Amino acid sequence: MQPKLQSTGEAPILTRAMAVHAWAYCPRLFYLEEVEEIRVADERVFEGRELHQRLEDEEVDDLHTFTLESESWGLKGKLDACRHRDGHWIVVEHKKGRSCKGIKTVDAWPSDRLQGAAYAVLLEEHIEQEVTEVRIRYHADHKSVCVQVDEGMKEELRQALQSMDLLRASGQRPAVTAQANRCIHCSLAPVCLPEEERKEEDEDWEPLRLFPQHHERITLHVVGHGTHLARSSEQLVVRPLEGPEEAFPVEQIEQVVIHGYAQASTQAIQLCMARDIGIHWMGSGGRYFGGSAVGSGGVQRRIRQFEALRDSAFRLNRARELVQAKLRMQLGFLLRATRKKDRHALKIDPLLLEIRLSLATLSSCRTSEEIRGNEGLAGRAYFGCLDCLLLSDLSEALRFNGRNRRPPRDPVNALLSFGYQLLYRDMVAAILSVGLEPSFGLLHTPRSAAYPLALDLMELFRVPLVDMPVVASLNRRQWDPTKHFRKIGPAVFLTEEGREQAINVLEARKAETWRHPLLGYSLSYHRLMELEVRLLEKTWMGHPGLFARWSLR
Repeated sequence: MQPKLQSTGEAPILTRAMAVHAWAYCPRLFYLEEVEEIRVADERVFEGRELHQRLEDEEVDDLHTFTLESESWGLKGKLDACRHRDGHWIVVEHKKGRSCKGIKTVDAWPSDRLQGAAYAVLLEEHIEQEVTEVRIRYHADHKSVCVQVDEGMKEELRQALQSMDLLRASGQRPAVTAQANRCIHCSLAPVCLPEEERKEEDEDWEPLRLFPQHHERITLHVVGHGTHLARSSEQLVVRPLEGPEEAFPVEQIEQVVIHGYAQASTQAIQLCMARDIGIHWMGSGGRYFGGSAVGSGGVQRRIRQFEALRDSAFRLNRARELVQAKLRMQLGFLLRATRKKDRHALKIDPLLLEIRLSLATLSSCRTSEEIRGNEGLAGRAYFGCLDCLLLSDLSEALRFNGRNRRPPRDPVNALLSFGYQLLYRDMVAAILSVGLEPSFGLLHTPRSAAYPLALDLMELFRVPLVDMPVVASLNRRQWDPTKHFRKIGPAVFLTEEGREQAINVLEARKAETWRHPLLGYSLSYHRLMELEVRLLEKTWMGHPGLFARWSLR
């Protein structure tokens, strides 16, 4: 077998033996891990790592974990162990799961057999002796299976490696495996979204919820002039100028947001970078300055995105879907909130009609400019209705007299502007976590001040994640015009205490769960943002049916 060289001829491409296992289990899993370099360590992965560490510590075999490479096979691998018995070498592989049970026999799973063969040929080349046996120990049911590595098994391995080479050269992900039960235990199911694809292809399919319901880790907001974010061992410590400090174990944190003049030490930033924790910076007025991306660069994903968005018709259709979803939510929110009110007396019937007309004429829009024009007309009508949703006896300072910004000139607009900036940050973080390029959008024009794709996808979440909680918090009388807001000339901004309260209100809303009307499973709004980015990615991979299809209850 000839060495596998990169196109530059500079270095061999060596396939991991673990990747052989992934390919035999599911070609898409192989592609995601080895080509797109997406790897997710879930509970089962950590259990496997703990098993191997325990075996190394216990020294259960004659020779322990070591790494071998073979340019002739194009392979590399870290062997669990090997034994020398009666003049023969035997590869020993440990698995935390159960063996494959037949009617009367116990066997190894096909993916385990092929991975074992990869280790055998690596050891064989290294010691220059024939290795014909692999023993696979399944710890869940305490079974050991002997696998014979003959020429037939080696040829199967050669064919598999050639198929992997072809997949590497492809710019497209393989199809979802036909064996749906394999997806249940796959750590990359939240990235692959196999059940969602099956639902799109078969409307009668009842998808399992393999996409996590909640984010297991928190977003840490560092607020307050002079507040300092520091590192203490494997913890991030928030130290305000006054009051007690708080420590957070790093494994509990997903993102860090630093507001205003709060600071972070180099050591804290380095710890975040090492643990793939995104860090984002926002100004004291709520403006988003920027942040760090986590994980791999996502080159293949961004190439596919760029190629798709060069198609103006494709881009126009996705933009129309976004705006339709936004207008449906605006209309639905207004109708539900005024259900028991006299809309005629409130004088909002003409405004509701204008939103309906904008929604009805979207399908006939042929340019992005027409879509944005329709959206603008509906937006003015929508904000013209918003004050009717507030309690009539609220302080005059907390009334809403239309949308204004840059800068906001009243407390309600200050709340909305701050909320939209937090939402924009969330959207940027979700886009980067999926591995897409936020500079290439659908509807908003490219500009240096903001990412168009983040502005696009925000449209799906403005109503449920900002407008609704802001209106609800005002009606719950959670805001004090003198304590939570400050006026600087014509502009009104949130005070430090006001920012903290706004963050609490909006983060609580993101954590609320909601049942997807098409997929049928529940998930938090925070998770829904990531899901929509992944469903958008599927639109240029041949699966456009589920993007921007959800709506408010």
